[in-house]
Amino acid sequence: MTTGSSRVKNRWLVVVGAVLIQLCLGAIYAWSVFTPYLTDPAGPFAFTRTQTQVIFSISLLSFAITMILAGRWQARSGPTIVALTGGIVMGAGYALAGLLGDALFGHFINQILFIGLVAGIGIGLGYVCPIACGMKWFPDKKGLITGLAVAGFGFGALFWIQIAGDLGGLLANFGVQTVFLIYGIAFAVIIAIGTLWMVNPPDGYCPPGWDPNCPVPGAPTSPTRSGPGIRAGEMLRTPQFYGIWVMFLFAAMAGLLVIGNIVLFGIDALQESGYTLAEATAISGLAMAVFYALANGGGRIAWGAISDRIGRKTSLIINCATQGLIMIAFFWMGGIPVLLYLGTTIIGFNYGGSFALFPTITGDLFGTEHVGENYGWVFTSYGVGGVIGPIMAAGIRDSLGSWLAGFVIAGVACLIAAVIGWRLAPPREVTEASPARSSLSGASESSR
Repeated sequence: MTTGSSRVKNRWLVVVGAVLIQLCLGAIYAWSVFTPYLTDPAGPFAFTRTQTQVIFSISLLSFAITMILAGRWQARSGPTIVALTGGIVMGAGYALAGLLGDALFGHFINQILFIGLVAGIGIGLGYVCPIACGMKWFPDKKGLITGLAVAGFGFGALFWIQIAGDLGGLLANFGVQTVFLIYGIAFAVIIAIGTLWMVNPPDGYCPPGWDPNCPVPGAPTSPTRSGPGIRAGEMLRTPQFYGIWVMFLFAAMAGLLVIGNIVLFGIDALQESGYTLAEATAISGLAMAVFYALANGGGRIAWGAISDRIGRKTSLIINCATQGLIMIAFFWMGGIPVLLYLGTTIIGFNYGGSFALFPTITGDLFGTEHVGENYGWVFTSYGVGGVIGPIMAAGIRDSLGSWLAGFVIAGVACLIAAVIGWRLAPPREVTEASPARSSLSGASESSR
C-alpha cells in the first residue's frame, strides 16, 4: 500500500471521514434558518428576500465552479490536502463574516464576499474529495457508497439548523454574527478530523472477493464498475455530458428553489390560510429543519442503493418525473401543514437523490479513474441551478406577490429532465470499450 492508504485499515473508515466532512459542507443548506433574521425590517440587516437568495446563490455558484479545480487538484495531490484546505477556507469565510459584521463594506456585501464567495470556494474544494475517494475504495457499491458519502451534506442542514434554531438556540441567544463565527471554527476543526481517513487506495485496488466483470447481485445487467477512464476533454465532446448537465441543472434548480425559500414561502402560504405569523414561522421552520433535511439526507442513501439495483437511467427518470409533478402541486399544498410537510419530504428526498445519482452516472458513463475531475464539470450545472432557482422564485415573489410561477417553471423543467433521461444512452466509446455494459446501458435497454 501507499503511505496514505496505509492509514486506512478498514475501508469503512473512509466513509466516516466522508460523512464528517460533508456534515460541515452541508451547512450551506441551513441558510434558511438565517433568512427570517436577515429579512426582519426591525433588525440590523433588513435584507429583501431577493438579497438573501443572492448570497445563497453566489455560494452555490462558487461551490460548483471550484469543484473543477478541486477535481484536478485532488487527482494530482490526493484528497487529503484538498479537503483540508477546503475546511480551512470554508471556516474562514464564516468566521470573517461573523467578525466583520457591517465593517469594511457593510452587512450585505460582506456576506456576499465571505459567506457567498469564500465559504462557497471552501465547500467546492472539500465536496468532490469524499465522492471520488469513496468510489475508488468501493467500486463494488458505487451507488450506495456515494449516497452515504454525501448523506452527511443533506443531514448537515438538519444538524446546523437545529443548533442555530430551536434545539441550540444560538441565533436567539447570540445573534447572526456570533453564530457565523462559532460555525466557522467548528467547520474547520471537524473537517480537519475527517481528512485523517480521506486517502486514496493503492493503484489497482479491488475489494476482496470482488470481480469487476461479474454482475452485481440483483442488478439487471453485468455492469463494469471501473469504466474506460475518459478524460474531461473527451467527455466534453459527447452529447451524454450535455444531457446529464441539463438534467442536473433542472433538478438542482427545483431543489435549491425550495431550500432557499421554504421558510419564507411557508410563512406566506400559511398566513393566507389563517395562521398567525408565529404559527406559520414555526410550521415552515419545522418543514425545513426536520422534514426536508431528513429526507434530503435519506434520499441520498436510498437513491444510491436503488440505482445499484435498477440502473442509473431508470432511477433518474423516476426521480425527475416525480419531482416535476410535486413541484407543480407544491404551491397549493403550502397552506396546509400536513401537505406542506408531505411535499417538502418528497422534494427533499428526490433532490437528495441527485447527489447520489449524478456522480455515479458520471462514473458509469465516463469511468471512475477521472471521476473527480469529470464530475466537477458536470457539477457546474448545480451552480447555475443555484443562481436561477432561488433568485427566480424570490424575485417573482417580490415583483408579483406570488410564488406560483416559480414552482411551476421548476416543475416543468424537471419533467423535461425526465424526458432527456429517457433518451440518454452510453457514449459509443464506453459501449465499445467493454464487453460488460454499465448499469446505465442495462437500464437503457430495459427502458426502450
